[in-house]
Amino acid sequence: MLPESLKEHATAAAVEAFDGGACLSGKFDRGELTLEIAREKIVSVCGFLKYDLGFVRLSTITGVDWYPDEPRFEVVYHLHSLDRNERLRLKCRLAGSDAEIESVTVVWHGADWFERETFDLFGVRFRNHPDPRRIMLPDDWEGHPLRKDYSVMGPRA
Repeated sequence: MLPESLKEHATAAAVEAFDGGACLSGKFDRGELTLEIAREKIVSVCGFLKYDLGFVRLSTITGVDWYPDEPRFEVVYHLHSLDRNERLRLKCRLAGSDAEIESVTVVWHGADWFERETFDLFGVRFRNHPDPRRIMLPDDWEGHPLRKDYSVMGPRA
């Protein structure tokens, strides 16, 4: 549910009007709007933001590992409306045991590489991704190096 402090923000209010159950929380800090979106709603919200509100540019997708906290992972999307020069950050929280979310490549084709990188480094899987191969590490690489529980010392002999 959208916090009362954000109901006056045009973009936040538009997302809330589009789908009242999509926005779980949010904040406006230092001139930037961040909305936490329910993971099952990410594709529809991204489509609305792109086609109806003009957030045509997907700057990046990345991950955050909050280990040992749960939900462990956060997938972060940075969007940009060129017409209004407005930036928007979306976040989706994922449990460590179920680190999977729908791909937004149907909205932005450029999400392809960002999602592959996020899988490679954090192990977050993107359902219905058109090319889910590793992009940065060899195919036989074990593990995901940006996870906080990844061994930086290598295997023990």
